[in-house]
Amino acid sequence: MTYLVYVAAFGTVAVIFLWLRDARIFFRTGLASFRTAAYHGVLYGALATLGMMITMGIESFEVVGLGLILAALYLQGRLEREWIWKDEDTFTRFLGSVPIRRANKK
Repeated sequence: MTYLVYVAAFGTVAVIFLWLRDARIFFRTGLASFRTAAYHGVLYGALATLGMMITMGIESFEVVGLGLILAALYLQGRLEREWIWKDEDTFTRFLGSVPIRRANKK
């Protein structure tokens, strides 16, 4: 087990965090682009998890596992989303905090 396992773990956590942030924004706003991003995030999270399992399980294929994780990060960043923030600070955007703007508020 080399240091690449830690890099893979950080990348996998980042992919899953971005997926959950997109899902949170969708639930709060109901925007279609974030719904699509959340749906795709499930697949990218699975791809990153597969890369993490390959990196941890098969030592000779660590680079292949890292490649899968990087592919998941790249594909997740390519999705188009609406600009929903106006003058919020970086930490607020990082957490995905947006005002609830759905038509059917509960």
